[in-house]
Amino acid sequence: MSLVTELILNADSESRYPAPKELRIYQDFLKTGEQRIRIASALAENEQRIIQNAFAKFWERVPVTPSNSGNPRKTASCQRDAGWYVRLVAYSIVAGSEEPLVEIGTLGIKEMYNSLEIPLRNIVECMKCVKDEAVSLLSPEDASEVGPYFDLIIQSLS
Repeated sequence: MSLVTELILNADSESRYPAPKELRIYQDFLKTGEQRIRIASALAENEQRIIQNAFAKFWERVPVTPSNSGNPRKTASCQRDAGWYVRLVAYSIVAGSEEPLVEIGTLGIKEMYNSLEIPLRNIVECMKCVKDEAVSLLSPEDASEVGPYFDLIIQSLS
């Protein structure tokens, strides 16, 4: 749910207009629109680069892993999943909320990877590499907006 939707639903649930404080929050949200679009665009335009570089770094750190087993299908699946998380981070940045990431990407994440018998420590390390690559492409200010979303993924796996 976007910040805007959340503000409206909160006010509506109490049968009232948005309070001045809520309107200021909305105003601040609008002020960051260009930054959020810039970040989401950078992530989208560089997803393949982020994933390729992150996996190269990950395989240096964790050489024995299903994504580096020589099985092209496993490698593609792992890279697809990592790209999916980059996309979910972009969704959350645009929405100004963790909710897209939580609802779509982190609920049940540990159970899913456990059922696939993929060591969680490997996924955590991989997501750290993806985060490092993603933030390296951004200005320090933009990187500080993106980092917490990747940290949420990492925390959900820990």
